[in-house]
Amino acid sequence: MDVLIVGAGPTGLTLGIDLARRGVDALVVERADGLFPGSRGKGIQPRTLEVFDDLGVLDAIRAHGGPYPVRMVWKNGERVGVQPMFDAVAADEGAPCTEPWMVPQWRTQEILRARLADLGGEVAFGREATGLAQDAEGVTVEFADGGTVRARYVVAADGGRSAVRRALGVDMAGETVDPNPFLVADVRVRGLDRDHWHTFPADDGTGVMLCPLAGTDDFQLAARLPQDADPEPTLDGVRALVAARTHLDAAAVTRLRWASAFRPRAALADRFRVGRVLLAGDAAHVHSPAGGQGLNTSVQDAYNLGWKLGAVLRDGATETLLDSYEEERRRNAAEMLGLSTRVHRGEVRRGEATVQLGLGYRESSLSEETRHAPDGIRAGDRAPDGTVDGVRLFDAFRGPHWTLLGAKAPVAGVRSLPAAPASYGSGIFLVRPDGYVGWAGKEATADGLTAYLARFGLR
Repeated sequence: MDVLIVGAGPTGLTLGIDLARRGVDALVVERADGLFPGSRGKGIQPRTLEVFDDLGVLDAIRAHGGPYPVRMVWKNGERVGVQPMFDAVAADEGAPCTEPWMVPQWRTQEILRARLADLGGEVAFGREATGLAQDAEGVTVEFADGGTVRARYVVAADGGRSAVRRALGVDMAGETVDPNPFLVADVRVRGLDRDHWHTFPADDGTGVMLCPLAGTDDFQLAARLPQDADPEPTLDGVRALVAARTHLDAAAVTRLRWASAFRPRAALADRFRVGRVLLAGDAAHVHSPAGGQGLNTSVQDAYNLGWKLGAVLRDGATETLLDSYEEERRRNAAEMLGLSTRVHRGEVRRGEATVQLGLGYRESSLSEETRHAPDGIRAGDRAPDGTVDGVRLFDAFRGPHWTLLGAKAPVAGVRSLPAAPASYGSGIFLVRPDGYVGWAGKEATADGLTAYLARFGLR
């Protein structure tokens, strides 16, 4: 087996899809008997929507979700006003999607699993990883049932309490984001319209929010409670909370689908790679839920790693390419951790900062900018959408290939278009399989471009 992916959350499933479409032999294993049942990571940011478009699941995500409603503020049983949840971000040709889309996490995972199955991949449930040993050729993973699996590489996508990370001895440094306990639950509620995100703030900064979950009949309840509170993630506990902190009575809560109590924290793993084992998603970074950065940053991990594993395992790229995964993603995750913490504390508004369209890898060793005074898009930047000779760029980028904009002649293994949109500025741009500009230059000289592509097994 080429790759064993431990964890069937959004990270593991996204990686499984990306590897399957590249012909990489991969298996996703999950300790639970089924997919995660809750709505936790319900916000799909615009950059992740672009990733899902490439992976072939955007239509399903659109069909099973919806836009975020505006916030309705309640005081003493009275509606006192509405507030937008996000600062508006203008859409343009380069970024056709700028608003987050709401899909409960359980539904996102169902969609991803179905896509993985379409590509011939599978998830093995009830497989709890308990230990591992690696050597120069691969990794042997041990399971609670006494079995083992051998793979050339292992990716830990098994959450914030990652058993694989602990087995590697990788520390995770962090901080408490908020001293107050939180309760999140998926509930069925009577007596509230589904056109607003209902908020019931208290004067001491605590409160309850009830958000209608797009594509379902449920609401997501999110409560910030006093520091000495002991949240009860049960139906009776949620009913008591709703009765105490809203104008609804306990009987208004008719069903509890899922609940979790926690104290928000932010943490970052010291390393994202140890030999043939790589950490991704919550196994590598844990976020406050504020701002909707956790799931999205995790999906970006998988999207960054997938093409690199494919290049090493299928295209003949050297294994050192995998070092760039930690180089690029650990820096990015640290930035997103800081952002989600500032959003949680009210220091940053949701909007342009949180849609993840401005993230890139300019400082990466994989970003080669050969122009002396680049204007517009630079190596390491996200490659925007646009149109060249009637071809939409996002359509041209879709798939596991590289794309060259401004090619004077075809390049083996690379899709070529004759120009770049004016919005890119002057130059020639080589777009990586994950939609970021890897190489940029004035002229596609054989020496510069060919040497760059050779790093990834392309000639």
